[in-house]
Order: sequence, then C-alpha cells, then structure tokens
Amino acid sequence: MKRTRSTLIMGAAGLLFVATPLMGQELVEEASDAQRAQAALQVRIDAADDASRTMLAELRRLETEARQLRVQNASLAPRLDRQAERLASREAALDTLAETRETLPEIEQALLTRLRAWVEGDLPFLTQERLARVEGLEKGMTDPDATAAERLDRTLAAWRAELDYGRELDAWRGTLEDEEGRREVDFLRLGRVGFYYLTPDGRQGAVWRADEQRWQPLDEAARVDLRHGLRIARDQRAPELLVLPVSHSITPAEAREAS
Repeated sequence: MKRTRSTLIMGAAGLLFVATPLMGQELVEEASDAQRAQAALQVRIDAADDASRTMLAELRRLETEARQLRVQNASLAPRLDRQAERLASREAALDTLAETRETLPEIEQALLTRLRAWVEGDLPFLTQERLARVEGLEKGMTDPDATAAERLDRTLAAWRAELDYGRELDAWRGTLEDEEGRREVDFLRLGRVGFYYLTPDGRQGAVWRADEQRWQPLDEAARVDLRHGLRIARDQRAPELLVLPVSHSITPAEAREAS
C-alpha cells in the first residue's frame, strides 16, 4: 500500500516537472502576442490621429473658403440686383420692340419736320449748309440699304449739331446779300443770342432782328464792341464783356425772370 502511494507521488512530480516548461513558453507567446497587438493598436491610433489632423485641416480650409464666399456673395448681391433690373428692362423693351419698329418711321419724319422748321425759322447763319443736311436726311428715308437704326442715328446727329450751335462763339468772312447788293463782310455769332456783321473797314455793322427778319444798323460804340467780339472769336483778344444788342427781343416777363 505505501509503495503504491509513493509511486503516485513521484508520477505527479514528474507531471509537474514536465508542465512547467510548457506553461513558460505559452506565457512568452502570449506576451509577444500582446506586444504585437499593442503595436498594431498604436499604429491604428497614430493613423487615426493623422487622419483626424488631416480632416481638421480640411475643415478649417473649408470654413475659410465659406467665409470668403459669404463676403463675395455680399459684395455681388447689389451688382446682381442691378443686372436683374437691367435684364427686366431689356425684356420689357423687347416686348415693345415690334411696336417701336412700326412707329419708328413716323418718329423719324416728325424729327426731320421739326428740324427743318427750326433751321428755317432760326438766325440766318450757314442756312444753305444746314438745309442741305436736312434734305440729305429726308432723301435717306427712302434708302433701302440703310437700316432704321442708321437713319435714326444720322437724324439725332443732325439734332446734336444744331444744339451745339447754341453753345458756340463763331466768326467767319462771307458774302452778304441785302438791299445794297452783294458784299463781303465779317460775321459774328454768339450762340443763338446774337448774329452780327461788320464790313472790313468797320464803318458799317448790323445785328439781325429775328422778330422783324431784317438787319438793324449798329452805332459806332456797338461796332467797336463788335470788332472786339470778332477778335475774341478768332483768339486774337482775351475774352471780355461785350455790350451788344441781341437778335431776339426780350419781353417784360422774360426780363423779370432773368433778373
């Protein structure tokens, strides 16, 4: 009985002796696995940190672009509103374009009729030249090669030329025909306010009276001022105040308004 027990004890010790190296190897392997797992986890953590930093940088960039876009939109909004208004007005103009084209010849004819009446009733300066311009426009109304826009542009250019006459100081030598015959004189025009002539010797001069459609002689003092005016218009004398009668009579009501 005792022998059997000793044998069992020795067998257990042998089992313990054999199991101890095996357990140490397993622990080493487990430790290595844990280290590898930890290293892999650290790699994933580092990669996640890099991705987070990249995403954060991208987010900041997008936020900056969004702010810039908001600023640009705020600055472009008024311009877009104005463009929208212009487009709306152009659309409205296009809607009435057909009607405008139908009435355009009537408008052109009315402008030319008024222009001819203005030239014929105006001060008699460059009359033939100005009437020839009107006649050329009237003939152009039947020109098949000219578009309506071209004809209208020429008509408006003629009106602008007539309006410019009212802002000019002009002097030239020309031929005067009156009851004394044809003679060469110096003309002076002060816009559409005054129209005068002076003979080369300075002994005769006159102002055109629009209400009477005739020349009214000037006295000696007025002829002196007229001579000064001619020199001013030719850049031969510094500008100065001229005391000359005007071609259009001023009514008492107009005189009160001027004062």
